[in-house]
Amino acid sequence: MARKTALQLLLETHPNLVHSELCKVTSHVQREEDGWYVNTLLIAKTDVPFIFKRRKKYNNLVDRVVNLTYYPEIKDVAGMEFETMKVVRIKVS
Repeated sequence: MARKTALQLLLETHPNLVHSELCKVTSHVQREEDGWYVNTLLIAKTDVPFIFKRRKKYNNLVDRVVNLTYYPEIKDVAGMEFETMKVVRIKVS
């Protein structure tokens, strides 16, 4: 029996978690907020932002291909709802 990868175990234990591979980044913006760098990615053929935080600046990911593991979520901003994706794992392919 083959051992399960860390990703397979993660997806099994968290049913709302989604994994996408070979996603091309079209836009990458970083801003500092409370000692963290908030990164926002736009992926080709999607109109939903993918957001993650890091303590250090991240390399520019524009035109790179990445694998993403994320949770879909709805954010309420000024009384309007926006769909975003909260990234929990990112790997450059």
